[in-house]
Amino acid sequence: MRVIGVDGCRGGWLAAVCADDSVRWRWTADIRELLALDATAVAIDIPIGLPEAGSRACDVQARRLLGARRSSVFPAPPRVVLSCASYAEARAALAAQSLPSMSAQAFGIVPAVRQVDAALTPDDDERIVEAHPELAFRLLRGADLASKKTADGQRQRRAALTAVYPGLDALLAAAPHPAAVDDALDALACGWVARRWVSGEATVLGDGTRDARGLPMRIVA
Repeated sequence: MRVIGVDGCRGGWLAAVCADDSVRWRWTADIRELLALDATAVAIDIPIGLPEAGSRACDVQARRLLGARRSSVFPAPPRVVLSCASYAEARAALAAQSLPSMSAQAFGIVPAVRQVDAALTPDDDERIVEAHPELAFRLLRGADLASKKTADGQRQRRAALTAVYPGLDALLAAAPHPAAVDDALDALACGWVARRWVSGEATVLGDGTRDARGLPMRIVA
């Protein structure tokens, strides 16, 4: 069985292609290259299924489960901002529909969300799922974690993945540039989620609703 865990990183996407006990890395600027790979399931750390307004139920549930790490769950951007080329344009578009504004940090993921949204159709539901690495690490560790940008946070995440991926240190060292260590850890966590999805063990957050394109608004962990 081959599954893929994908995390957005500087300039593109990092994929951990997991087959049995082996993992190989792929980096690309175009998400369609990764989604086209032969795999039973792909779990990707990006919002899939976008609201017209308000918060997705899966995001609310994820924040509740993460507790102290709740801020790692960015609100999924309203679909109206996908066509916006700048943060100023996005704020104007939201204001025109009397919707709350968004942070510049939240707008920063919009190009990646746009790319994934354009690549998916409802026919991809069973194979491609949205994951959130912090939820995966929370389940693996069974406790809260420090920020992934800290030494303690990386140590905790490495410890959580060691049982899942033998030879983890060498695997992380082999991750391609320009991906950082925390990108590689997140991609591997998404790979673990993809395995859980295939085996039927995954937890699915959300209320079963779909967006205007028919894509499910859910997070799988």
